[in-house]
Amino acid sequence: MKRRNFINTLSTFAVISAVSPLKVFSRNETRKTIYSKELIKPKRLLPGNTIGLIAPGSFITEDELKESIQNLESLGFKVKYTNRILARYGYLAGSDKQRAADVNEMFSRNDIDAVVAARGGYGCTRILPLLDYKTIKKNPKILLGYSDVTALLYGVFKETGLICFHGPVGISTFNKFSVDHLKYVLEYPQGSYTMYNANEEDNPDNAFNPVTIRNGTVRGKLIGGNLSLIVSLIGTPYDIDMKNEIIFIEEIDEEPYRIDRMLTQMIEAGKFEKAAGIALGVFLNCKPKGNDADDSFSLLEVLFDRLFDLNIPVAYGMSFGHINDKFTLPFGINAEFNSLEQTLTLLEPAVL
Repeated sequence: MKRRNFINTLSTFAVISAVSPLKVFSRNETRKTIYSKELIKPKRLLPGNTIGLIAPGSFITEDELKESIQNLESLGFKVKYTNRILARYGYLAGSDKQRAADVNEMFSRNDIDAVVAARGGYGCTRILPLLDYKTIKKNPKILLGYSDVTALLYGVFKETGLICFHGPVGISTFNKFSVDHLKYVLEYPQGSYTMYNANEEDNPDNAFNPVTIRNGTVRGKLIGGNLSLIVSLIGTPYDIDMKNEIIFIEEIDEEPYRIDRMLTQMIEAGKFEKAAGIALGVFLNCKPKGNDADDSFSLLEVLFDRLFDLNIPVAYGMSFGHINDKFTLPFGINAEFNSLEQTLTLLEPAVL
């Protein structure tokens, strides 16, 4: 299809999806899901609790370590870490055994109340076979991070049933929006809690513009994370069945054709086949680059092309991903997704 015709078709899709659910799920309809797997909820955070800081992927600098400590202490928590945290092994934060040992130690220690990644980067997939899942299951704690930490969330949830959290890392921007959502999810949980997008009207980057791709309201468990990591786990022991789930996805620095390739892999692997809905965060800097940029599809064109015909609710531009204003999303908790209003409502507390 020529690009001009595709854009015209895209515009038509946008109008249709905004005014009609096309017999998918109406705004007042929900699909309920029954789960047989026993889930484990960690204890909530309390003022003065101790955070175990880890670097499970790429290495961190001394300045990044100091920044992470300052950020977490500003929230009223104590911070502890091991002498392995500044280790370097190429682009990794130490060897696989060192990084896995840090994760295992933080879950085994009685003086640690929650585990937070200082940053993402790359490397978390490499340590999944080395984690002590029996110890993690016996000592359930909050595990928080995003980006490459998606792999840890997948592995821990798949092997133990522990609810994990896709949210800020130590070096993130801890502004009011992010801190408020962090506290309401991890410290002051509600029986029902609705998350609304941040106001990004002043941001000149159109990547922040929210778009409803398919209208509808559905219920399911929240499962997802960084697109590259989700795709990399397909076919591994840590892959997760997405049937009846609300899949949340974010990405950064990938050109539209690469987003196309990864979404196509998910489609052909059957990951979206019986999913409840797809909540897309902000795909920062995912623009065409180089000499062929003028002939490329845009990010939004790719999203419509790959996801519109799935006949499930889909929305783009929600407040999570590699951005300053972040939701904290419980990985594995029952939620409701309204793609027209672009809201996610947690239907139960994620912590005890």
